[in-house]
Amino acid sequence: MTSTKVSDYLLERLREWGVDDVFAFPGDGINGILAAWGRADNEPKFIQSRHEEMSAFEAVG
Repeated sequence: MTSTKVSDYLLERLREWGVDDVFAFPGDGINGILAAWGRADNEPKFIQSRHEEMSAFEAVG
């Protein structure tokens, strides 16, 4: 029996909800999630922002 990492489960749920793009600013706090993106072949698509506040603006269009 293998256990699923929380970061992998998070990306799985985002895919199930139909999320195509995730805007984020990488940092130490989300390194585990970034590693999960590598295992998930970048699905949903990770879009790196230049600043965390810009991520919110980009997400709403």
